[in-house]
Amino acid sequence: MSRFFSRLSIKGKLFTIAITSSLFSMLLALVILVTVNVTDVKRKAQSDLMAVAGLIANRSVAAVMFDDANLAKENLVSLNNLPDLRSACIYTKKGQLFTSLNKQTVTCPAVSHGLRNHFDKLSLYVYQPMRLDDEIVGAIYLSSDLSAAFWRELQFVGVVLIVLFVALFITFLLTAPLLNRVAKPIAQLAKTAQKVSQEHDYSLRAAKHSNDEMGILVDAFNDMLDTVEIQNKALISVKNNFQALYDNNPTMVFNLDMQGQIISVNRFGARQLGLSVEELQGCSIFNFAHPEDIGNCNQFFQICRNHPEQVHKLESRIICRNGNIIWARETARLVKDENNRPHLLLVCEDITETRRLSEKIAYQASHDELTGLVNRRQFDIHIQNLVLEAQANDSYHVLCYLDLDQFKIVNDTCGHLAGDELLRQLGEVLRQQVRRMDILARLGGDEFGILMSYCSLEQAIITGEKLRNAVCDFQFAWENRSFNIGVSIGIAPINRACGNAVDVLKEADAACYAAKEKGRNRVHIFSPDDEELTMRQGEMQWVEKIRMGIEQDRFQLFGQLIVPIADNRGGLHFETLIRYRDDQDKVIPPGAFLPAAERYNMASPLDRWVISRLFEYLATTPGFLDRLEMCSVNLSGLSLSDQAMLGFIDEQFRKWQIPTHKICFEITETAAISNLSYARQFIDSLRQKGCSFSLDDFGSGLSSFAYLKNLPVDYLKIDGLFVKDILDDRVDLTMVKAINEVAHVMGKKTIAEFVENQNIFDLLQTLGVNYAQGYGIAKPVPLREL
Repeated sequence: MSRFFSRLSIKGKLFTIAITSSLFSMLLALVILVTVNVTDVKRKAQSDLMAVAGLIANRSVAAVMFDDANLAKENLVSLNNLPDLRSACIYTKKGQLFTSLNKQTVTCPAVSHGLRNHFDKLSLYVYQPMRLDDEIVGAIYLSSDLSAAFWRELQFVGVVLIVLFVALFITFLLTAPLLNRVAKPIAQLAKTAQKVSQEHDYSLRAAKHSNDEMGILVDAFNDMLDTVEIQNKALISVKNNFQALYDNNPTMVFNLDMQGQIISVNRFGARQLGLSVEELQGCSIFNFAHPEDIGNCNQFFQICRNHPEQVHKLESRIICRNGNIIWARETARLVKDENNRPHLLLVCEDITETRRLSEKIAYQASHDELTGLVNRRQFDIHIQNLVLEAQANDSYHVLCYLDLDQFKIVNDTCGHLAGDELLRQLGEVLRQQVRRMDILARLGGDEFGILMSYCSLEQAIITGEKLRNAVCDFQFAWENRSFNIGVSIGIAPINRACGNAVDVLKEADAACYAAKEKGRNRVHIFSPDDEELTMRQGEMQWVEKIRMGIEQDRFQLFGQLIVPIADNRGGLHFETLIRYRDDQDKVIPPGAFLPAAERYNMASPLDRWVISRLFEYLATTPGFLDRLEMCSVNLSGLSLSDQAMLGFIDEQFRKWQIPTHKICFEITETAAISNLSYARQFIDSLRQKGCSFSLDDFGSGLSSFAYLKNLPVDYLKIDGLFVKDILDDRVDLTMVKAINEVAHVMGKKTIAEFVENQNIFDLLQTLGVNYAQGYGIAKPVPLREL
């Protein structure tokens, strides 16, 4: 009952109290009224019946004394007028029944039963002795039925109850508005308090309806809300100011648990990382640490835990969601929350620009501004260090001194801007030919130096030849003019027997001078007797062989498959390659004759031979074109500059009726850059006819990404020098990833070269590269074996 009552509203409680008290009053009045009336009925009935009994007893004494039953009977007959009388009995002195009057089927009891005055349920029994001079001569016994009397009293009580109920109902109707006036202000006050609690809107106020205690309570409640609202506004203002300072603080503020999990972070820090505050909560701070800095970060956290009273600092790299890397100065200390649990407060300040500026200053102090290579001052320091190392541990190193041939021609003919551009491009060519551990420097003018640490003289000679060949293969184009540059290379050993750094540099310079004296474009090894250990290469021998090979069809077309990485359901896709068959029918790879063809202007005739023979094969081989999806054909830099080449290609398309959309021309990055304007016209002309273009060896050029926007190619072939080592070299992996992402952003597909095994293939698939080519996919085979 109490639980039910507690759930009621104030109004319900008041109404319940009023109704309950009224009903209880009615019930109590009913009990009292019934009790009083019943008692009164019984008392009056007993008094009346005893009076009747006394009267009959007095009148019947003579009848009993004279044994006159009829007289006694007549006396009893007079009782018939009493409606409630049930029976009347007259007994003799000896207790024998003298006469009786029975209105109902009621018998007179024997005197021996102990007759007395009493009530039995709704019946009244009266016993009256008959006396004569104090002597009992007989007795009279009357019984009466009181049910009619009781019923009359109950009817009276019912009428009274109806009157009371009507009065109660009228009273309730009159009281209800008064109760409502009491309950309504309380309910409104409670509703206002609940709304304030739920909505935290402290501008709400309770309405005042009277000046009684309820009015005083409403005034006090409103005064309290005024105070709370003022304090709440002050707290909100302080909180907003603090939150704004916290979120917009130009540092990344982290609250971490002892395992490095992020409990909270300010919005500026979240924006720096490229995520929302909600996404960062629960993440580990180590997820954003640079892999090379994780060890230092773990050690830093351990120091913070071991020395909680101190403030600790560290500079490390943070990797954002978009892959950007920022340098941060981390300041951390151990703090405790309200539950005395330790947390780590970490504040990270972005010092990327400061770091870059410092690195840039340090870089500029040690590198050549034009080529980006190590400068002369820094190169001398490296030479000195290697000399000291060789003398200390008897190690062997090599210094190469390079001097460009015919550089002055470019400078004098096209100006210093062309000379500077040539030096920049050649610097990149040389960089691609040396090991990562080697040091390449520009020593001044058109002179370069290379320090090969832990390198034997034989390895240095091989590398020197590679460098010389690379420079010779390089063609520099400027304002519709093309130049070939040579290089003279001098090599000096660095060992325990050598002199100081100055002596070693002089020896390499002398060897370079000897190479120039012996005809330039050669490698010369320094020795005390100045013996020449290298001879001039025999590229000129290949000039005649190439010419005869074209005339006598000694060349043979090969093909190497290019497969899609994500889906292998496409048709046949391959790159057309060329091989040379000598007099003994031995197959000679292109590396033996293509450099000579490029150097001595034989590349364009060779390209014409390849295109004509390939189109003939495609047109005359039954079913080959039907299953062919794409065929790639290489074009040399000379062909891109040959204005007659476009007409020749159009003629071959018309002659052999080859679908243009199935032919993709591959051009090298350096060849396209050498004459960018004409290369673009060349590409646009053929692309309008339906052909595709692929940029070969992408990434090996000087400014790949810068020129890519100006070259409307469809495919990028990622240089195999990057692809083959992506499993072990993070720099190569990053380069491949960057090239692939940039290509996809520009709407170009990517082809990875030098895919030599399944692991490389799987990694390329993860990176999202489109196609793969290499010995791990398929080796080059004659076209008929495709």
